[in-house]
Amino acid sequence: MKILYFGGQKSGKSKLAEVKTLQLAKKKKPFYIATYDNSFNDSEMQIRINNHQKQRKKKFNTIEERFDFIKLMEDNQTYLVDCISMWILNSLNKNENWFLTQLQKLKNIKNNTVFVLNDLNNGIIPMDKQSRKFIDLTGTIGQELSKICDEVYEVKFGIEVKIK
Repeated sequence: MKILYFGGQKSGKSKLAEVKTLQLAKKKKPFYIATYDNSFNDSEMQIRINNHQKQRKKKFNTIEERFDFIKLMEDNQTYLVDCISMWILNSLNKNENWFLTQLQKLKNIKNNTVFVLNDLNNGIIPMDKQSRKFIDLTGTIGQELSKICDEVYEVKFGIEVKIK
């Protein structure tokens, strides 16, 4: 089963995705794939990372992989990928076809995967080229990811709404 949780910043999507992942894993400890590139020495983001780590406690096996997490995924396992938006940002030098190829690989892996994606497409068109590319890729990848997912949930204020 593949499931997507998307929503705005601080909407509660990660917490809900963790609960769903643990339900899917049943008694087997799932994997938490953390995609954030923590090399920027951003103290505010470090606080967020620490909060995510406390939130998941020892319920997950954590894998930190910011670029090529797909190669680490195996059949018959359960994964939480948090988050696809950071993975896109980390790989912004790649073209859209590369991302679509990666999604096809994800589709073919026989496992339970819960994805988290930031909803960035409700604002204005950014003025700079790199920001536009990030926003556009996030929207395109979100559309394609929702096609391969069995369930899709929008999250607002900690409330999930199943849309697929």
